[in-house]
Amino acid sequence: MSVLRVGNASGFYGDRFDAMREMLTGGPLDVLTGDYLAELTMLILGRDRLKDPGAGYARTFLRQLEECLGLAHERGVRIVTNAGGLNPAGLADAVRALADRLGIPVQVAHVEGDDLTAAHPGALAAHAYLGGFGIAECLRAGADVVVTGRVTDAALVTGPAAAHFGWAPTEYDRLAGAVVAGHVLECGAQATGGNYAFFGEGGAPRPGFPLAELHEDGSCVVTKHPGTGGLVDVGTVTAQLLYETAGARYAGPDTTARLDTVRLTRDGPDRVRIDGVRGEAPPPELKVGVNRLGGFRNEVVFVLTGLEIPAKAALVRQQMSDFFAASGSRPAEVSWHLARTDRPDAATEETASALLRLVVRDPEQEKVGRVLSAAAVELALSSYPGFHVPAPPGKGAPYGVFEAARVPREAVDHVAVLHDGRRVPVAPAQDTAVLTEVPEPPLPEPLPPGPVRRAPLGLVAGARSGDKGGDANVGVWVRTDDAWRWLAHELTTDRFRELIPEARDLPVTRHPLPGLRAVNFVVEGILGEGVAAQHRFDPQAKALGEWLRARHMDIPEALL
Repeated sequence: MSVLRVGNASGFYGDRFDAMREMLTGGPLDVLTGDYLAELTMLILGRDRLKDPGAGYARTFLRQLEECLGLAHERGVRIVTNAGGLNPAGLADAVRALADRLGIPVQVAHVEGDDLTAAHPGALAAHAYLGGFGIAECLRAGADVVVTGRVTDAALVTGPAAAHFGWAPTEYDRLAGAVVAGHVLECGAQATGGNYAFFGEGGAPRPGFPLAELHEDGSCVVTKHPGTGGLVDVGTVTAQLLYETAGARYAGPDTTARLDTVRLTRDGPDRVRIDGVRGEAPPPELKVGVNRLGGFRNEVVFVLTGLEIPAKAALVRQQMSDFFAASGSRPAEVSWHLARTDRPDAATEETASALLRLVVRDPEQEKVGRVLSAAAVELALSSYPGFHVPAPPGKGAPYGVFEAARVPREAVDHVAVLHDGRRVPVAPAQDTAVLTEVPEPPLPEPLPPGPVRRAPLGLVAGARSGDKGGDANVGVWVRTDDAWRWLAHELTTDRFRELIPEARDLPVTRHPLPGLRAVNFVVEGILGEGVAAQHRFDPQAKALGEWLRARHMDIPEALL
């Protein structure tokens, strides 16, 4: 059958607004997807729904569609998006109303069944991650626009591919190829040079968005529209493959894709072929993302300038501690972080200053609001020399916590609601396989001994990192066989802990992926209760990989 061209126009809720128009006008497409959901987004939409039961979906998508629905209809491009969030039926109705107002004859369908909030008392939002076969049912019935709630990001590609090529639910290799393609596309410009470790080698200030040319056997070519910025090469695709993954088995509701079978080859300028992907039966349970309100949070930053930075920090910490004790209103959690951004003999006041950050959390808003504000303000004339804060603390804001649960597939009513109102149940997978770790693959022979130089790891390796609940992953890859021979033996879990001190007391698992010349580290618990809890300076671990690349190691001179 013909090639299916699937493009992406959104990697998160808030991505580039005009990307939908860019993708529709930049070249031929069959399907345009938009990924608007993340763990944090579900919390945001849940809070929206508390204020307005008719809310709960990504309103940005509607505004984009108002400009582009006619264009998509003229060009025969079908749109598939998870912008429905917590209310896919509501968004589908809004799209129909928009189409009627614009006079555009489109058929709109949606997918539901992911909402399990009622089964999780106290949760703001609890949603199962569905696969792509509900989307496929909608497309087979003629839908021009398909709206979903919480499906896996890759389902936005597996659904259209299954519909177009007629794949059965047991064609795991083909589905796994589409899963890998979907994972590469899901974060938009991250596949075309955005957030790329080697951005100086061809990246652009405004990278284009990616598309995949999918084939019936599950292989694909990742590329972008001609003339758009950025680049697509083996490195950018490798980086995105490692993003927010773990070991060789990448499990989803449609199939478990084997990342250790992925082959990447250059197929021309800005073209990377992905093939060889093997798939296995999916696990018997579906992942459920559960978001809850954890309490209230506040923070204040004290600026410490000039000499005796540690002593100044100790003074203000003692003063705040005494205040909490005297008031009897110490927050449940109090944490301090000193960032030594100061330099000796600095040429500017800013570069002579360090930042002392106080973060407090408590179930009661009062204990992180006016109490903290009063304590910080009262110190203005009675603390360390040069006392000031960039801004006084506010009233305290609610924060969320995320946890991942599991539910049997049979407990989820996956339903495709077609444009004419018919409801088509989507059967759960008949064949499943309990997820197990893949035996560690053989490593290459180490490099022979030779002279080394102390230098940043990033001179020879790229990295990309991200979050999954309270855990973070850091994927590290190199671009030559010799560099892989060194990295595979040198960057062990012990060495990782040495380079990333925050991980020293946490479980760290290393997953070698020789086919990608990569190792993927999963650090459990480094993000506390998830991004919404803002446990650390970089709450989504977006820059954890760049910190690792900046650490110095003894690197063979032959690689430098």
